[in-house]
Amino acid sequence: MNRIVILASGSGSNAENIINYFEKTIKTKVVCVLTNKVSAGVIDRCNRLKVPCLSFNKAAFIENETVLSVLKSLKPSLIVLAGFLWKIPENLILSFPDKIINIHPSLLPKYGGKGMYGDYVHEAVKLNNETETGITIHYVNNKYDDGTVIFQKSTQISMSDSASDIASKVHALEYEHFPKIIEQLLEAHG
Repeated sequence: MNRIVILASGSGSNAENIINYFEKTIKTKVVCVLTNKVSAGVIDRCNRLKVPCLSFNKAAFIENETVLSVLKSLKPSLIVLAGFLWKIPENLILSFPDKIINIHPSLLPKYGGKGMYGDYVHEAVKLNNETETGITIHYVNNKYDDGTVIFQKSTQISMSDSASDIASKVHALEYEHFPKIIEQLLEAHG
C-alpha cells in the first residue's frame, strides 16, 4: 500500500481534500498528518476524518531528529507539503530523496521564496497586474520553492479580480490537481 504523510501548518483544506481523495482507494492512504502549529485548523480536520495528527516544535524538526525518526517509522511512499511553511532540513531531504513534494500558489519561479505563501502571493500577483497565475507542484530541495517542477497549471485573472478572487481560482486548481498528481507520482514510482 502507498503511504502518504502530509505536513501542514494551517487550516488544512488541501490536506482534507487529499485525505478524501484517497479515502475511496485501497492502494493509497494518508497515514498521518504532522503539523508545526498546535492551533492549526488541520488538527480539527484530522480528528473529524479520523486520521492521526501529530504536532511538533522547531527543536524536534531542526535541532534533533525526532521528526525524522517519526517519519522513518511511518515509512512514507510520499511526503506531501500542503501549506507547510517551514523550510525542510537537509537530514529529511537526504533521508527521503525525491519523496517530498510541495504545492505553491503561483507559477514558479514567479512569486516564490521565503515569505511568499498564501495571501502574500495573491496580493503580489494583484499588485503586479498579472493576467495569469496558477499552481506549481515541485520536489522539495534545500531552498524555498526551488525544486524540480513536476506540474504547473495556470488560470486567467482579470484586472477586476481581487486578491481574494485570485486565491479562490488558485484553490480550485489545487483541489482539482494536487491529489491527481500525487496519485500519478505514486503510480510512476510503483
